[in-house]
Amino acid sequence: MSTVTLIQTTQVHDYVLQLADRLQLNYNSRYGDSSAVNDTHFEVDSGRKYYRIWLIDPQKSIHAFINKETGDVFKPAGYNKPAKHVRYNLLDKSSREECLLRADWAGGYLYLR
Repeated sequence: MSTVTLIQTTQVHDYVLQLADRLQLNYNSRYGDSSAVNDTHFEVDSGRKYYRIWLIDPQKSIHAFINKETGDVFKPAGYNKPAKHVRYNLLDKSSREECLLRADWAGGYLYLR
């Protein structure tokens, strides 16, 4: 059982990194190669239960929470906790593809429609 959890956690981490890369590409495509691009970037860190994607520009703000075990993507409710409703699931192929397709640096894809 721990092997399955380890494999899923590794997959989720890889997908979180893909999402962060997609967000950076989206930002760069909108603002080009100006000096602001060098200052603005996305970072991923790991908490006890969630991966967090941070937007650094040069202030640090939370962009999204991703559950380590389930791959659920949440909009932040605040600095330390996610909103209640799941926006996407990175382990579900169709949900992950939609998330990566709609991902924008400002977080508009995280709002419920």
